[in-house]
Formats: sequence, C-alpha cells, structure tokens
Amino acid sequence: MMERQVSSLLGSLYRPNVGIALFNRRGQVLIARRLGDDGPETIAPGHEWQMPQGGIDAGEDPLTTAWRELQEETNVTSAMYLGEIEAWLTYDFAPYDGPPHRLSPFRGQRQKWFAMRFTGDESEIDVTLTHGSAVPEFSEWRWQELPEVPALVVPFKRAVYEHVAEAFKPFAISQPSSR
Repeated sequence: MMERQVSSLLGSLYRPNVGIALFNRRGQVLIARRLGDDGPETIAPGHEWQMPQGGIDAGEDPLTTAWRELQEETNVTSAMYLGEIEAWLTYDFAPYDGPPHRLSPFRGQRQKWFAMRFTGDESEIDVTLTHGSAVPEFSEWRWQELPEVPALVVPFKRAVYEHVAEAFKPFAISQPSSR
C-alpha cells in the first residue's frame, strides 16, 4: 500500500509525456530546433535541438499521444511503429523562477519513448505549421546520427536522451531502399 502511495505521489510530480525517435531509411533521427523556452522547459545556447515530444491528455493512450504529437510537431503521418522503451523515463526541469506556467506545478516530465520509421517523402515534414490549437515549437529540422543527439539537447534532458540512444540503437541502421 505504501509503495503505491509513493508511486502515485511521484507520478503527480511529473507530467506524463511521450517522446518520439523518428528514423529515416539511413538510420538517422529527426531533430528540431526549439524556438524558445516553454516555462520551465528552458533551452540553452548551443542545446536548442530535441526530438518531438508532448504531453499525454487525460485518458489518452501513450501510443495515441505519440502519433498525435508527431503530426502536431512535424506534420508527419507517414510512419510505422518500430518499438518502445518499456520503462517510463523521467527528467527534472532546470531551476525556474519565471511567471506561472502550465508546467509550473510539475517537477519535470515522465516520458514513454517510441521509435518510428518515416515512410514518406521529406516534403511532408514541416515543423513550422500550426495544427489545431498547437503553436509551432520549432524553427527548423534535420536528420542526425542517433549517438550525437544527447550532446545537442539541454543538459537536464541529457540522461534520458542517452538512455533512448542506447535503447533504440538497433533502429539506427540503414534500411534497403524500396525505390
């Protein structure tokens, strides 16, 4: 009983979230440059890049969230599911003393990570579009070698990205061209 109470308390301190490693046929992952801070989700000069991620809505399944966030943040709908990390990964936000924000009640984020393979044409990718009420978070995107990505993210996310890079290493290989 006590273990469940502690787990519930810790869960409430971390916002439920998903992350998506979208691989191209060359085994590289899509990263995008953040436009700016989002409350306690701050960026640091030289560390503006990240993979798509986003919050899980109440009652929403994490995989459903991953598909929704992938489309909202990148415009991508042409992808196939490859796998996921079974464990939830957490990170704490950097110290934040700004104005109240929707993320202010949380200590950090608790993430479920998914690997997907991009199956479309690169012209489909657009990180600057607005989908519904979501506003663009990114200014540009590029493909990056997976082992290099942790060094490009803000330091408070780095341990999660290192775990993701190790777990998804089997997907970071070149695929035969179907064209």
